[in-house]
Amino acid sequence: MPMLNDLTCLNDRAILTLSGPDRKNFLQGLITNDMGKLSSAAVIYAALLTPQGKYLHDFFICEKNETLYLDGERSRIADLFRRLMMYKLRADVSLVDASEDYTVMASPEPLVEGLVSYADPRHSHLGYRTIMAARPANQQSGQQPDQQINAYDDLRLSLGLPAGSRDFDVDKTLILEGNMAELGAVDFNKGCYVGQEVTARMKYRATLKKRLLPIDVDGPLPARGTIITNEGGKKIGDLRSGQGGRAMGYFRLADMEFDQKYHCGEAQVSPWKPDWYPKSE
Repeated sequence: MPMLNDLTCLNDRAILTLSGPDRKNFLQGLITNDMGKLSSAAVIYAALLTPQGKYLHDFFICEKNETLYLDGERSRIADLFRRLMMYKLRADVSLVDASEDYTVMASPEPLVEGLVSYADPRHSHLGYRTIMAARPANQQSGQQPDQQINAYDDLRLSLGLPAGSRDFDVDKTLILEGNMAELGAVDFNKGCYVGQEVTARMKYRATLKKRLLPIDVDGPLPARGTIITNEGGKKIGDLRSGQGGRAMGYFRLADMEFDQKYHCGEAQVSPWKPDWYPKSE
């Protein structure tokens, strides 16, 4: 199984900071994971949902010197900031868009020169994430930032991991359909949070009918949203993010089988089980 081997600048990520005495309680009532798990030595992966349990944002949260750092999608960080501000009300929290103040790096080992460096909680083969006030001087040479992102994205796809709004349809995809429970972003024992009732009901009372799954692509990579069909021409899913011969697809589970080939544009695609996939299914 591939692992992260190179220092990579994740320039598609950005940082929000939260400070103030209510910072943890404020997030505890909003996000899918338990803020009680957070410490100077532990980071959490979590999501913000609609009241109907649909995906809005996912992010990493770490803490340093009584400040919380939220690592989210750069292209949507302003929307995350706006949504958190809507919930702020009278909470004693200072929320800052620090997009231009920090760089997020990925590396095989912790970066001691970083503000905070932690193991990626989704998968051990993704190495470490580090929040830095500036890009390190020893960043690998010979590769442009876009090439680094492409290599990191290829690793992410080879592990079968979704990438935020590139794979989730915002305000449409249910959190458990995106494998967030398997990737450690959901705590089913914590108290209430936005979307908690729907999420818990799906976990304990319903059978999951759709999932984001990794696929191998044989042929030219189709555009996001291209439908996936079986031999009879029936739609069984659609394509999400991809690169080269790897991608993610959104499937109706009753209509597909792992390691079978299906049609998608001019290509054939085959869904497969990643190592984190629940054995019960």
